[in-house]
Amino acid sequence: MSATLVFGGARSGKSAFAERLARDSSQEVVYIATSRAGDGEMAARIALHREQRPPEWRTVEEELALAQTLRTECLPGRLVLVDCLTLWLSNLMFCDGREYPEVGALTLPDRFHEERAALLDLLEAGVPGDVIFVSNEVGMGIVPWGAISRSFADEAGRLNQAVAARVDRAVLVAAGLPLVLKGSLC
Repeated sequence: MSATLVFGGARSGKSAFAERLARDSSQEVVYIATSRAGDGEMAARIALHREQRPPEWRTVEEELALAQTLRTECLPGRLVLVDCLTLWLSNLMFCDGREYPEVGALTLPDRFHEERAALLDLLEAGVPGDVIFVSNEVGMGIVPWGAISRSFADEAGRLNQAVAARVDRAVLVAAGLPLVLKGSLC
């Protein structure tokens, strides 16, 4: 198994870079989409992403049970592309429909902790086949306003660190240019 984390800021080119790695792999590709169409703008984004993917790629939409989906989809000779971890993280933070206070300590849903642990355990154990994770780097800007926004930035940073520690390769993408932080592109 080869696992890669590709991360960067919004519109940095991280998804395009990850998709290029997948195309260049010459393997069967399964694309795991973690987004949900919560409004018309997001539905349009999802539709555009679907149209841009190669038609031979199979798409699996999974908002929450990422580790279980990876157990099913990761096979020898197959590359699984997960786009993206931060949308998945957001889905988990709000999976029980709760409203968060603007101030004070936050208690995240049990499922958040269970699914996060399941993903990290799976990466630690390894899966057959190759996997590429796309994630957003959200910690390079100002500290967000509001408790839930700060909690999201904290959890995204923790998740990126934990995934990066368990993968073979980590690549930061900025302005469409990859900077290999761990491993190599060859």
